[in-house]
Amino acid sequence: MDIAVATRPVHPDDVVLFRRLWPRLSPDTVYRRFHSPLHSLPPEAVERLVTVDHDRREAVAAVVGGEVVGVARYDRSPDDPTTAEFAILVEDAWQGVGLGRQLLSELLGLAAARGVRSLTATVQPDNDRVIGLIRRLLPAATFTRDVDVLDVRSPLLPRPALLPTAS
Repeated sequence: MDIAVATRPVHPDDVVLFRRLWPRLSPDTVYRRFHSPLHSLPPEAVERLVTVDHDRREAVAAVVGGEVVGVARYDRSPDDPTTAEFAILVEDAWQGVGLGRQLLSELLGLAAARGVRSLTATVQPDNDRVIGLIRRLLPAATFTRDVDVLDVRSPLLPRPALLPTAS
């Protein structure tokens, strides 16, 4: 089932919303996103997550009832700005309803429009939902086993610009 939840760019004022999201995440969700069993996010980590320039670093949030319930982000490589690492996090109560696909689709469109041509990610090999999502949205993605994770690489094709319609 797909849902339509409004998304918007992340901004620095989201610090409070990101802090409130943390207790609603299961240990499994935290581990899958951060690859570590974190019990809390240090304030400087929260600040980094909400500080984006909407070019080299981008993040979009899904907000429901005034609360952030999901986030997708990319960070461009300092060595190659046409390559970006992406990540996605969806609150447990919102997983499995299409929100991850909505967030990642929007993020991929922003990345392509800004000149990103190659994407990377790190995923646990048993994270079937995210692997399936990547395969659906990035069908050319390759997955390489690296110890306990999968390294994902995918080309990102430019998307055609929207042309104004005649009125």
